[in-house]
Amino acid sequence: MLILALKPQHDGAVAVIDDRKLVFSLESEKDSFHRHAQLTPSTVLELAQRIGEIPDVVALGGWLEGHTTIGAGYSGLGDPVQDTLRLFGRDVKFFSSSHERSHIAMACGMAPADDAPLRAVLVWEGSIGRFYLVDERWQVTREIPVLIQPGARYAFLYAIADPRFPDEGASHRLEDAGKLMALAAFGDPESTEPEIVDAVDRIVGLDGVHPAPKGDFRDSPVYNAGVRSQACKDAAAVLNDRIFEIFREAAERHVPAGIPLHISGGCGLNCDWNMRWRELGHFSSVFVPPCTDDSGSALGTGIDALTSFTGDPHVEWDVYAGLEFVRDTHPDPELWERRELQYDALADALADGATVAWVQGRWEIGPRALGNRSILAEPFDPRTRDRLNAIKVREDYRPIAPVCRIEEADRLYTGGGFEDPYMLYFRRARVAELGAVTHVDGSARVQTVSDRTNPGLHELLGSFGSRHGAGVLCNTSLNFRGHGFINRMSHLIEYCQSRGISDMVVDGEWFRCTREVVPGMPLFETSVPVEAVTG
Repeated sequence: MLILALKPQHDGAVAVIDDRKLVFSLESEKDSFHRHAQLTPSTVLELAQRIGEIPDVVALGGWLEGHTTIGAGYSGLGDPVQDTLRLFGRDVKFFSSSHERSHIAMACGMAPADDAPLRAVLVWEGSIGRFYLVDERWQVTREIPVLIQPGARYAFLYAIADPRFPDEGASHRLEDAGKLMALAAFGDPESTEPEIVDAVDRIVGLDGVHPAPKGDFRDSPVYNAGVRSQACKDAAAVLNDRIFEIFREAAERHVPAGIPLHISGGCGLNCDWNMRWRELGHFSSVFVPPCTDDSGSALGTGIDALTSFTGDPHVEWDVYAGLEFVRDTHPDPELWERRELQYDALADALADGATVAWVQGRWEIGPRALGNRSILAEPFDPRTRDRLNAIKVREDYRPIAPVCRIEEADRLYTGGGFEDPYMLYFRRARVAELGAVTHVDGSARVQTVSDRTNPGLHELLGSFGSRHGAGVLCNTSLNFRGHGFINRMSHLIEYCQSRGISDMVVDGEWFRCTREVVPGMPLFETSVPVEAVTG
């Protein structure tokens, strides 16, 4: 069975499942388009060129935009819409289910197969916040509402502190939740300041935050205090704890102990919460997919269709299910010297301060760079973090994640040597030397790499570790600010030359800049502002 699944609107994507194998999952934001882009015709055409036949099933994810319902709509677990669709002269099956169902199906279908008679699925995102109990027939037997709009509430605190955010009529910004997660590490989660506690209580107690009622918080010390203020940081730490505790209490009260937990929704990108679920001891296992946010909703709808037609959601998948890199031009040999890629030599260049744009194979699904569209740098000097944040044109309080050989994870980080190839859990650094990849509270969002999950990057980490003491590097996404991963040579060259990146490695080819590089400074004069560069 060949299934073509589409996610419209926010975080638009298209996915193909063929005989239970994920063939492609393409998000419209990738290839340097705007973050969270709607599904675009070019994305669909990219996919259409790569599948050799008309699909047996077209699955449309549900959504709600204003007063317009798309497909089966946003919420609800009712029966999906099924019909026959005439597509290019052939009758195919049409399937549409709600966005809510796509999250449940994604989590169940991507999780490792097991023989558990019951499992819990937690969907927590911008709008939905509830547990579901799913039986062995993949039917939801119970819904457990907890807190609506948990992700939106989290981001709302950032809006309260930001003087640029309007008092009335605006919706929270999608990027603010990630920024608040970084700021929470600077705060005191045990703060008992009455005004801070009151602000958090009021955020949690709101009926909703669409639109964001910022003006109601004029009496709060967080209001327009600035996101770097201690009031904002402390409130962020307290809110981070409070939201998790609300869901933890619901789990321990209403969800049977000893069953697997599958997590879906944008809150599944909060590595602190994921680690807390793992350490809670209430569940037999915890699984979070790498595309837990809406970037995986097309795949989730495809899995929902697969389950409806076959009774089994499980698919074979690989995180590197995007497109191959496009060589639409060649680096200028007057500026970029081509070298043979030798891992030891590249490791030494990194140790000497080189910043490397690292491209290999197909791009990774989901929002996090996992070693195929990454910027790499040495992990020891805290100034490297500052340099990378300057290159990325983002706030200096944002941490840089480490990528680590699995063989060294237990020596360098707490939490045991468990694999985390998708960068979804916090650990604590055991050593003080990793200053560029350790956040202010000692945490690190570690991606572990083995020779099975990413052999090329694993070999580079091995070379770096054997020569410089730790098989760890800085790893941050290769993208223009506000855009998805870079996926063509013309964009890569423009990016590196406008950001002062000295080295590019593309599918085994190493290009080194022949000019002296001042980190973070352009390699040539340009009249195009950095932030105007788009896909």
